Amino acid sequence: MGRRALGDEFAEFFADVEPGLRRALVARYGAERGREATAEALAYAWEHWPKVQAMERPVGYLYRVGQSRTRRLRLTRRDAFAPADPAELPCVEPGLPRALSSLSERQRVAVVLVCGFGWQLHEVADLFGVKTTTVQNHVDRGLAKLRIDLEVIDD
Repeated sequence: MGRRALGDEFAEFFADVEPGLRRALVARYGAERGREATAEALAYAWEHWPKVQAMERPVGYLYRVGQSRTRRLRLTRRDAFAPADPAELPCVEPGLPRALSSLSERQRVAVVLVCGFGWQLHEVADLFGVKTTTVQNHVDRGLAKLRIDLEVIDD
């Protein structure tokens, strides 16, 4: 197969995978660091395209690549989810970034992807390499903590 055909295949893969991978890594690390992790993971995918192309779950693998390549930047969760300027986020509860930072990594990523971006539980399970019920538990527990932190009362 020619270099052009490989480039076309990768471009299609990139278009399909990049938005979801970016959302997952931003949910994990915050906007700036999450975008950097996404770029690192996709650069790895390009460098190792035949290997990545043959994988059963390439997005989950690239999520791990993004995690490992960004670990050297060592920021705290507080740095990644610093309180936002309310003027920049007019439709978001001002206490949400702080409340999200109080969740465990898995709870935060699961809640953001499922509730914020509309991912299906099985998609997040594939990303984490766990069962769907595990993701449901992360979402349920994360939402319960958020409701307490944000003083939300269910009717």
